[in-house]
Amino acid sequence: MTTYENAAGEEGRRKPASLAGGLSTPILARAAKDAFLKLDPRKLTGNPVIFATWIVALLSTVSAVAAIAAQQSAGFAVQVSLWLWATVLFANLAESVAEGRGKAAADSLRAARVTTKAKLIIDEQAGTIIPTPAHKLVPGELVLVEAGDVVPTDGEIVEGMASVNEAAITGESAPVIRESGGDRSAVTGGTTVVSDWIKVRVTAAPGSTFLDRMIAMVEGADRRKTPNEIALAVLLAGLTLIFLIAVVTLLGLGKFSGVALDPLVLGALFITLIPTTIGGLLSAVGIAGMDRLLKVNVLATSGRAVEAAGDVDTLLLDKTGTITFGNRMATEVIAAPGVRPDAALRAAVMASLADETPEGRSIVELGRQAGLSLEVPAGATAIAFSATTRQSGLDVDGRSWRKGAVDAVYRSLAIDPKRIAPEVMAAVDRIARSGGTPLAVSEDGVLVGVIHLKDVVKPGVKARFADLRRMGLRTVMITGDNPVTAAAIASEAGVDDFLAEATPEDKLRLIRAEQAKGRLVAMCGDGANDAPALAQADVGVAMQTGAQAAREAGNMVDLDSDPTKVIEIVEVGKQMLITRGALTTFSIANDVAKYFAIIPAMFVVSLPALGALNIMNLHSPQSAILSAVIFNALVIVALIPLALKGVKYRAIGAGKLLSRNLLIYGVGGLVAPFVGIKLIDMAVSALGLA
Repeated sequence: MTTYENAAGEEGRRKPASLAGGLSTPILARAAKDAFLKLDPRKLTGNPVIFATWIVALLSTVSAVAAIAAQQSAGFAVQVSLWLWATVLFANLAESVAEGRGKAAADSLRAARVTTKAKLIIDEQAGTIIPTPAHKLVPGELVLVEAGDVVPTDGEIVEGMASVNEAAITGESAPVIRESGGDRSAVTGGTTVVSDWIKVRVTAAPGSTFLDRMIAMVEGADRRKTPNEIALAVLLAGLTLIFLIAVVTLLGLGKFSGVALDPLVLGALFITLIPTTIGGLLSAVGIAGMDRLLKVNVLATSGRAVEAAGDVDTLLLDKTGTITFGNRMATEVIAAPGVRPDAALRAAVMASLADETPEGRSIVELGRQAGLSLEVPAGATAIAFSATTRQSGLDVDGRSWRKGAVDAVYRSLAIDPKRIAPEVMAAVDRIARSGGTPLAVSEDGVLVGVIHLKDVVKPGVKARFADLRRMGLRTVMITGDNPVTAAAIASEAGVDDFLAEATPEDKLRLIRAEQAKGRLVAMCGDGANDAPALAQADVGVAMQTGAQAAREAGNMVDLDSDPTKVIEIVEVGKQMLITRGALTTFSIANDVAKYFAIIPAMFVVSLPALGALNIMNLHSPQSAILSAVIFNALVIVALIPLALKGVKYRAIGAGKLLSRNLLIYGVGGLVAPFVGIKLIDMAVSALGLA
C-alpha cells in the first residue's frame, strides 16, 4: 500500500482500540459508584420521571421507618422502598455506564497530556532546547519532535517530514506521513513520531487543544440536550402529571367502593405507571450515540449534531483533500513516438529524484512500483523549479532530464508546437480534458513523453456515495476548479451534482438555499475557506488533517479524514433516533399494560365485578404492587444493553420502520409486563414476601 493510499483513511474504518473499550470490570465498578453519587436530588431534577421516583422512594422509606418505630409490620413497606431506590439506581447506572467508556478513554488521554514533555526550541540558530511540560506551551512557540517522541500539542509542521503513529487518537494502526506544507502538515497532541523528525509551530492555547476538547467531549461534561430529547422530556413530564392525577382520583374511587387505600400502595402504583423505563434510559441513549461515533473515529461536539445527522437530506463535500487527496499525483507516463515506455518512465523519474514536492514524489513512487532504481546519482545537480523556467530536473555528468509545463518544455527545446507528433498532442489534449495536468518530459534535449498528473479520487469513494444515494442523501461536490475539471472529478467520484469555481460565499449561499427548502444539510470540508460553510451547516464534519479553522467551525471532526465516513455518521444518527423511539414505544406500551394488570387486582375484593379483568390472577393486591415495582426496576436493567448498543438501523422507508417498531416494541411492551409481573408474583407468593 502506498503512502497516499494509507492517507486515504481506507483502513480508518477499523475501530480504535483506545476509544472503543467495552464494558470492562473497572468501567462497571466506576459506573456503580457514580450511580450512587447521582442519587443527589440536585442531579436528578433534569429528569422529571426519575426525580418523581426519588421523591416517592424517600416517602416510602420514611413510611417504613415510621412503621418500624411504631413496632408495626413493615416488611411490605421496606421491600417497596428498597425496590424504588433500586429503580433510581438502575436509571443512574444506565447513564453512568454510557458515560463510563468515554471517561476511561479520557483518563488515559489526560494522563498523557500531563506527563508529556516538549523539546521547546529557544534559539533555532544555536539549537538551544529546553524541556517544557506540554500543557504549558503557548501558540507560536516552536518544538522539536524526534523519533520516539510524543507530539506535545496541536500544531503545524514548519520543517521536516516524519512517520507518525496516530493510534492514541484515531486508533489507526498504520503510521501516516506528516510533512511541512500541503494538507498533511497538521499534527495532533498525543500522537507519536515513529521515524525522522519535525519542527512544530504550536497553534493551540493551553486548555483548548484538540486533546483537551476530546477529553471534555468524551466525558460528556459539556453535552447539551437535543431538541428531540427536550421534547421527549416535556412529554414524559406531562405523562407523569397525568398519572399523578389518575392515582389521586383512586382515593375517591376507594372511598366510593369502601376500600381504604394505603398511601404507600398508591405511591408505588404511581411509579409503576409513569414511563420510568424511557425516563431512566433517555440520557444513556444520547450519550451512547456519541460513544458509537467515537468507535468509528468521529468526534462530535454535542448530541445535537449526532441527532441532526440522522435527518440529513443533502451532503456537501469539498473536493480538494476531502473527495480527492488534495495533491496532484502521477498516474501514468505516456511515451512519445519512437520512445520505449520504460525509457520514458525512467526519464520522468530521473527528472523528479530531487523534487521534494508531492507531485515529484508521486512520480518517483510510480517508478518504484515499476521496479526502477531510485538513488540520486553521485555528483548530480538538482535543478529547482522556478517561475521563470517552469521546469525542474537533474543534471549528471553532462546528461540532463527535465519535466515541466508543456509549453515551457517546448520552448526550452526550441520545438515548434505545429511540428509536435500528433500522438503527443492527443495525449496532452486528453489529459487536459479529463481535468488532469500534463507535464512534458525531456532527456538530453529530446522530448520523450508526457506525465499525467491528476487530483486522485480517494479509493472506495464512488461505491460509498452510491450507498449514500440508496439512503436517500443527495451529494454535491464543491470545488474551485473550472467546470471541465469539476465535471470530470464529479463523474469519477459518483456525486449527484457539483458546484464549480465556488467561493466561500458561494458555499454559504448554497447551504442557506438548501436549508430554506426545509432540508437538513451536512458539509464535509478541510480548508480554512470551508469554515463559514461548516459553521452554517446543520452537521459540519471537518477533516482532522485539515486547517485549524475548519476543525473549530465544524461540530464533528473525522479523525480519519475520510469523507465517506459521513455514511457511518448518518447511520449512527438514525440509529440514535430509532433507538429512542423504540424504547419510548416500549415504555408507554409497558405502562398501559401495567395499568390494566394491577388495577383489577387492587379492587377485586371490594368490587368483585373487576375479577373478570384480573386475567393475570395475581395473588393479592400487595403481591400485585410489589411484583409491579420489582418488574419496573428490572426492566431498566434488561434494556441497558439495547440502549447502549442501539437498535440496528436498516435503510427502509419510514412507514415500514414505524410498523416494525410498533410490532416489536409496541406489542412487546404490552406483552412483557403481563408475563414478567405474573412470574414475579408467583415467586413473591411462593417466598411469602407479600
